[in-house]
Amino acid sequence: MILLDAIYINNSGGKVLLDYLISELEKTDKEVFYLLDIRIKHEGLKIKSTNEIIYLQSSLIKRRNFYKKNKTKFSTILCFGNLPPNIKTSAKVYTYFHQLLFLDLPKDISFVKKKIYYIKTRILNNFKKNTDYWIVQTGLVKEKLSQKYNIPESIILELPFYPPFKDTQTVVQREKHTYVFVSNAAHHKNHIKLIDAFCKFYDISKKGELIITVSETFTELYQMITEKQNLGYPIKNLGFINRNELKEIYLSHEYLIFPSLAESFGLGLVEAIDNGCKVIGADLPYTYEVCDPSIIFNPNEEQSIIDALLLSLKSNIKPSTKRITNNIKQFITLLHENKK
Repeated sequence: MILLDAIYINNSGGKVLLDYLISELEKTDKEVFYLLDIRIKHEGLKIKSTNEIIYLQSSLIKRRNFYKKNKTKFSTILCFGNLPPNIKTSAKVYTYFHQLLFLDLPKDISFVKKKIYYIKTRILNNFKKNTDYWIVQTGLVKEKLSQKYNIPESIILELPFYPPFKDTQTVVQREKHTYVFVSNAAHHKNHIKLIDAFCKFYDISKKGELIITVSETFTELYQMITEKQNLGYPIKNLGFINRNELKEIYLSHEYLIFPSLAESFGLGLVEAIDNGCKVIGADLPYTYEVCDPSIIFNPNEEQSIIDALLLSLKSNIKPSTKRITNNIKQFITLLHENKK
C-alpha cells in the first residue's frame, strides 16, 4: 500500500498539485492511504472503496503517533510537504520538497518569521535521514537543497508536474495592457511593491489594469488595495479564485506579472504561458528554471517594475515560452516501484 502524507498541505500551489496527484492516483489499481490536513476535510474528497483516508491536525506529535502506529503498514511513502517521516519506517520513502523558504529567506522578512523558518529547517535537518529520496520540481531547488542540507544530488529526483487545464470552446477577448497576478498574499509574493509600481506606471501612461487575487484575510494589504481603488487606480481584486475560473482569466489578459521574491516552481508562470499570456517576470533564477519570459525586472526595485510595465506598452514584445514538461506519469510510476 502507498501512503500519501500531505498533512501540511491545505492551500495555494501545493494544494493544486496535491489535488492533481490524488486524481491521478485514483485512476490506478494501487491501494492508497491518504493522510491529509483536517483543514480540507470539508471538501469531501471522494476516493475508491479500496483506498483509505484520514484527516489530522498538522502537528508533529499527531504525525509521529500516526507513523509509530503504522510503521510497517506501507510499502511506499510519499511525504508531500517538505518534511520526511518523524521516524524511520520499513517503506521506501520519497519526500516532495517545494518550499524555497526552507532554503533562502528574503532579506526583508520579519524577525518572527525568520525564527519560525529557522526552527522548521532544524526539524527538517533532523528528519532527513528518514527518507530514501527527495523529489523537486526544478534543478535550482535540487542544487540548493543539496547544498543547504548536505544531501547527495544522486538521491534528489527532478520531476516537475502540474495539472493541465481542460480544453474549452469558450471564446474570450484578450484585453490589451492588462496585467494579472494570481497568487496568495504571503509576504514574499511582493504585492506591495507591485501595487505601488503599477500606480506610478499608471500616473505616467494612463493605461493598464492590474488584476490581483488577495482575500480579505490579508487585512492590511486588502485595505491598501481598497485605498488605491478609491483614488481611481484601475486595480481589480478578484479575491480567492476557484481553479475552474483561472483559464478564462488568463485567456482574457495580455500579461502575467510575477514579482515574487522566492518560488520553488512558480505554477502561475506555466499556467499563464499555456493560456497565451506573455510573462513579465522577476529577474531571479526560479523564473528561468521554468520559462523564458517576455520582459524581466528586478523585483526589489520599484523603478525596475515601472520600467518593465512601460516597456510592455510596445507592440513588438516577444511571446514567452516554457522550459519544462509535465512528468506526472513518471511520478506515478515511481510510487508504484516499491523495492527498497
